[in-house]
Amino acid sequence: MNHPSDKPSQAVVWADDSRRDAFARWLEPLAATHGLQPGTLRPASSDASFRRYLRIDGASASCIVMDAPPAHEDVRPFVHVAGLIAAAGLHAPQVLAQDAGHGFLLLSDLGSRLYLAELQQAVAAADTATVDRLMRAAMSTLVTWQQRVDASSLPAYDDALLRRELALFPEWCVRREYGVTWSAEQHADWARLCDLLVTSALAQPTVAVHRDYMPRNLMVCEGGPGILDFQDAVRGPISYDVASMLRDAFISWDEEQELDFSVRYWQQARTVGLPVPSDFGEFWRPLEWMGLQRHLKVLGIFCRLKHRDGKPAYSADLPRFFAYAHKVATRYEGLGPLARLIEPLMGATRVEAFY
Repeated sequence: MNHPSDKPSQAVVWADDSRRDAFARWLEPLAATHGLQPGTLRPASSDASFRRYLRIDGASASCIVMDAPPAHEDVRPFVHVAGLIAAAGLHAPQVLAQDAGHGFLLLSDLGSRLYLAELQQAVAAADTATVDRLMRAAMSTLVTWQQRVDASSLPAYDDALLRRELALFPEWCVRREYGVTWSAEQHADWARLCDLLVTSALAQPTVAVHRDYMPRNLMVCEGGPGILDFQDAVRGPISYDVASMLRDAFISWDEEQELDFSVRYWQQARTVGLPVPSDFGEFWRPLEWMGLQRHLKVLGIFCRLKHRDGKPAYSADLPRFFAYAHKVATRYEGLGPLARLIEPLMGATRVEAFY
């Protein structure tokens, strides 16, 4: 999840001299081959992970440097998925040079026009035409991603991974953020809920899943959206990225808009032969359950960022995700126990604020 900025006056600070020196040694020959100007290096964005991005000017265009300390991050999945995206004919940063051992990548620069910012501006201005154009393009690009990105070499979004993600919620949100200890009966309810959500996810057809397909990870580019932050891509449920785009951490839609966007996706997916159900209702329910799994994971991740990683800003969006989760939990038979588990954490007024 990126936080773009572009402040040339802001100095680039290194965690230690050895990493700064390793970067300087790597950059020196690239400066000649790519026409880079080392004196223009400046922060481009921060990240919820240990990665950061720097912008550097070149002879004809700027480039992006990914700085990913190998003790915490592995750049090889990013390089691999970037190749898959390029082969699919979609827009993503091109890897121009790499030092996987030190965690440095030189990437093409997709610019600074974030989808999120332009959507937010359009919503604030009641510019429905721009909202519609951007969301149509995002959903169309997702259909192309699912149709063309080869998922065969991606890790499986399997039972174990789905459950590890769900486990983040009781560990970091329930216990660490709110200091709540569940009873044996509540733990049993949680286990049954996890079984329901995992079973629903694994019953879906599989495609390449971006895993964080949302406006903050899309750029407004010529020829279609530019795709960022794709290094965690997996082979998994077809509804996952649709749910991610519709029920985002940073912008919410009313249900009428959600349905409109998802119906358009579903119609286009059917047209190109993607394995979606022939009845939209049979697609919507698994999508909502898939979104619920994601929302519970995100609640855990945002609390972990606060308590483990010293990044409290994300916790400001906990009410939005509680509202998403509560809405689905109260809608479907079998999910009622989840509403009872989360209601003491959220408070009725906080729920209503995001509906």
